[in-house]
Amino acid sequence: MRTGEQAAAVLPTLLTALRLPSIHRNWKRLTDTADRDGWPAAHLLASLLEIEMAERASRRIQRHRDQSGLPAGKTFATFDFDAAPGIRKPHLLALATGEGWIESGGNLLLFGQSGTGKSHTIAAIGHALIDAGRRVLFCSTTDMVQKLQAARRDLSLSSMLDKLDKYDLIVLDDMSYVRKDQLETSALFELIAHRYERHSIAITANQPFSAWSDVFPDPAMTLAAIDRLVHHATILEMNGESYRKRSAVARISAIENGPPDLACDRPS
Repeated sequence: MRTGEQAAAVLPTLLTALRLPSIHRNWKRLTDTADRDGWPAAHLLASLLEIEMAERASRRIQRHRDQSGLPAGKTFATFDFDAAPGIRKPHLLALATGEGWIESGGNLLLFGQSGTGKSHTIAAIGHALIDAGRRVLFCSTTDMVQKLQAARRDLSLSSMLDKLDKYDLIVLDDMSYVRKDQLETSALFELIAHRYERHSIAITANQPFSAWSDVFPDPAMTLAAIDRLVHHATILEMNGESYRKRSAVARISAIENGPPDLACDRPS
């Protein structure tokens, strides 16, 4: 039987081999506490494993966030709910849990003029979903179309669509900027059809469905894409004043007005 000193000497090597870095960092502190306070062995073991599990979950969430493409800082903590009329905070926070729509492959469609907070809204929902253990991929629709087209040319589109299944939610930002005369977007329809009723898609667009004839190659495909997206979808309309325009006006006003004159009156 090993002595305490022998066990302490071999533990770092064993923990490294077993890839338990959190226990490696904390075992000495907790074993000292256990010896001092007379913890049962099961208490010590459970405490060490809880630390390992918690830190492993934290690392996994950070890895998924790094891989998501979500814009940093666009979370609910920085979202101005007062500047988004018609959007109810409890509704957005409920969507951010994923309950009731992510599991069933439901979609989320956000419409509104440029600058009204569509991208910030869906990014905040995406960050919250990652915190809840979901996988999210955020990209511009144009970038996604280019990647799908490259995969089609390489005869690997089917494989790419299967790989994208690992994401619970794919966010296609700025759908309205895609034009069928610039990029062949039938591959985009294949993504929508592939995920239909299986995995979720979120789309932001500054144009209504009636303008989507500019996106897909023909009217039949346009109708089929809209039908699949709308079925099982939550639609948010963000029709407030442009946040960027409002911020720019405030900055210009501050510059024009200048700082207040704090100088004391001089005697005449």
